[in-house]
Amino acid sequence: MLSGIAFLSAMAWGQTPVSSSPPTLTTAQIVQRMEDRNQERSDRLRHYTAVRHYRVEYRGFPASIAASMVVEVTYDAPSSKQFHILSQTGSGLLVDRVLKKLLKSEQEAAENQSRNALTTANYSFALVGNEIDDGRRLYVLQVEPRGDNKLLYRGRIWVDADDYAVARIEAQPAQNPSFWIRNTEIHHMYSKTGDFWLPASNRSETKVRIGGTATLTIDYGTYRIGPSGPPPSPLPEAGSAAQ
Repeated sequence: MLSGIAFLSAMAWGQTPVSSSPPTLTTAQIVQRMEDRNQERSDRLRHYTAVRHYRVEYRGFPASIAASMVVEVTYDAPSSKQFHILSQTGSGLLVDRVLKKLLKSEQEAAENQSRNALTTANYSFALVGNEIDDGRRLYVLQVEPRGDNKLLYRGRIWVDADDYAVARIEAQPAQNPSFWIRNTEIHHMYSKTGDFWLPASNRSETKVRIGGTATLTIDYGTYRIGPSGPPPSPLPEAGSAAQ
């Protein structure tokens, strides 16, 4: 899962009204189904590639600057993410201090999934309502981190009631990454590709104490997913007889 969305905003620098209709499941039941289905999808997702578009803009003292980067990402199960920068433009400071740092942090998060996964080990959950969006029913849950891990966040998640996958996140990082940052708002969307729910877009807005605002946007592009299912069996050792 994209538990690392908190670090996305932390490194870079409104909500629909909730319906009062009673849920058909308890919070514990929804969360358990979400965890189970997330694990199933994670076990089946072996490989993907995509071309992402990153952009960060800072407006404020002493000047307004911006930078963009186009990156090819390759994921291989269970925890490898490789990034290849195709192009970069704009402020070198923002490229090095924000965008490249972002890639490194995502790589680290992929290697430590258990510490930032959306599970009861890392979060407490409370069901606050449900909504209908584009014909799909969504459970709305308030999430609170169980610690100050910089990869976690606090806010609300929208969980698809059929697939038990996170479709949307509105949150703030659990840990303020810097004294110079006043507040960061994360708006993250997922979309379904085949059987998998993967990041689609991100917009994170950060208020800086000296009066400026930094805005990060990510377009995650189109995914090319490799064969799903269990990993292939290892090849027999040299000299062993075929069965």
